Amino acid sequence: MQRQVIQTYCLALAVGLTLSGCFNEPDFADKPEIEFRSIFPYKNLPARPGVGRGRRDSVVISIDFKDGRGDLGNTLPLSKADSALYASNGRWGNYRIQTFRLINRQYVEVEQRVNSSLFFPDLAKGKPPGAIQGTLDFNQTFLYGSSFQLLPTKFRITIRDRQLNESNVVETDTVWVPWPRF
Repeated sequence: MQRQVIQTYCLALAVGLTLSGCFNEPDFADKPEIEFRSIFPYKNLPARPGVGRGRRDSVVISIDFKDGRGDLGNTLPLSKADSALYASNGRWGNYRIQTFRLINRQYVEVEQRVNSSLFFPDLAKGKPPGAIQGTLDFNQTFLYGSSFQLLPTKFRITIRDRQLNESNVVETDTVWVPWPRF
C-alpha cells in the first residue's frame, strides 16, 4: 500500500515537472512594444445632470503591449521623485496620446491639456519580474457644445516603462468626433 502511495506521488511529480518544462517565458525586448488594436466610438451619449455632463461622444482606444522586464506602469499616486523624473524627461507620464484633427486636408496636432500627463497603474504589481503582455484601453471624451462640428480625428500613442524606455509609436484609424466651432 505504501508503495502505491509513493508511486502515485512520483507520477504526480513527473507530470508536474513535464508540464512546467513546457512553458517558456516569452522573450520580449526590454523596450516596450505596442500595436494598435482598435478604436471604438460611442456616439451621442445622453446628457446627465451636473456640470460637464452634457451630450458627448466617447472614444475607446485599445493597444496591445509587450515588455521584457514587466516594468510598465506606476504606483499611483506618484511619489515626488517619480513626478520629478517624468517632469524632467519630456513632461509626459507613461502614456502619451497626441490628438490630430483634419484641417485644410491635413492632420494637425491639437494639444489637449487633459492629456498632457497621463499615467496607468503598475501592470505587474505583486508579480515576480519578467515579461508581460496585454491590452491597455484609454477613454477620451468629446463634448458637444452649443456650436460644434464633427471632424475627422485620429490619435498617436506611445508608452514608456519606469526606466523611461519609449515604445514605438502607433497611430489609430480615423473617427469623427465633435469639436467646438471657431
